Amino acid sequence: MLLEESFAARGHANIRATHEKTVEVTRETRLTTQGDCIVAVVAEKGLRDLDPRMREAARRPDSVISLSLRLGDRVFTTTGRGDPGLTWDHPTDMVARISGYTCARTLMVHADKATIHIPRTLVQLLKDPKAVVTVTVTVEVPD
Repeated sequence: MLLEESFAARGHANIRATHEKTVEVTRETRLTTQGDCIVAVVAEKGLRDLDPRMREAARRPDSVISLSLRLGDRVFTTTGRGDPGLTWDHPTDMVARISGYTCARTLMVHADKATIHIPRTLVQLLKDPKAVVTVTVTVEVPD
């Protein structure tokens, strides 16, 4: 079974994308340069806004979860795993983590990439506050 949801977010002048362990998308409008894991702001959705069927599927340890950012013809995807500890109830944030840490903000654990892995050409595009980023979250579970 494959579940997928897409929504829009925006770029921001302070996007640095240099974090080595996470990727974050947020509904927040402000971003300081210390938010080096944030790659998109003003997102139309936070974790708790995603389809409840996706939330349930994400709690399965055999689920595969992906977060993709599309801007023009450029795409970056990080893929990780589900976990029984995922609550997906944060109102503003979603964080893909390379580690196994879970909290209300965690979208996936054991992700294969962090923001440091985003091509710098895409990061430059994400620095434009007028840039509209299509964010896609997928959850796949074996039948």
